[in-house]
Amino acid sequence: MANHVQAKKRARQSVKQKQRNRYVRSTVRTSVKAVRRAIEQGESAQATEGLKTAIRNLDKAVTKGVLKRQTASRTISRLTIAVNRATAAGN
Repeated sequence: MANHVQAKKRARQSVKQKQRNRYVRSTVRTSVKAVRRAIEQGESAQATEGLKTAIRNLDKAVTKGVLKRQTASRTISRLTIAVNRATAAGN
């Protein structure tokens, strides 16, 4: 355990930051899973709406420093391609 005042403060801050990061990461994973599930079930309209939410959540995670920019870009790209294929196959 920390003994100095500043070290104690940093320990408190790191706990708060860990909780925030966990929440953001969980939100991202949930939204990405929702898009993938909609694609598997063939619901292209729901997948398209879910994609918008997933992109928004991924961008927020990058802004907050939870994910690296390229990781989010790669995920967005793969999801977009999958949704476009599902939409094209559905028509």
